[in-house]
Amino acid sequence: MRSRYSANALLGEDPAFFATYLHRTWAAETRPALRDLTAPGPVWRGLHIVDTTAGGPFHDIGTVEFVASYQDDAGPETRGAGAAPVRGRLHELSRFRRESGRWLYVDGDVS
Repeated sequence: MRSRYSANALLGEDPAFFATYLHRTWAAETRPALRDLTAPGPVWRGLHIVDTTAGGPFHDIGTVEFVASYQDDAGPETRGAGAAPVRGRLHELSRFRRESGRWLYVDGDVS
């Protein structure tokens, strides 16, 4: 989970590299196209892990509940001249599955 958060946070620095990482760590049945992962997004400011279930060395599935804070610095062409950056939080319960020894993001419920 933390590595996927970091990849999202650094996406703007090297979109090809970090989008490829996100694509590789996403379960095939729910994974978007690689080109859809390179679009610019918000600036991620922090990650707080709320809870986890399973996900240990003897498990094949697990969940991570987290809250990630962000700031959307979209320019005036998007929100209008003089608009302040939008700050927000993403609260999600993510589901992961282990395949061939690697954890893959399956999907999540946003609250």
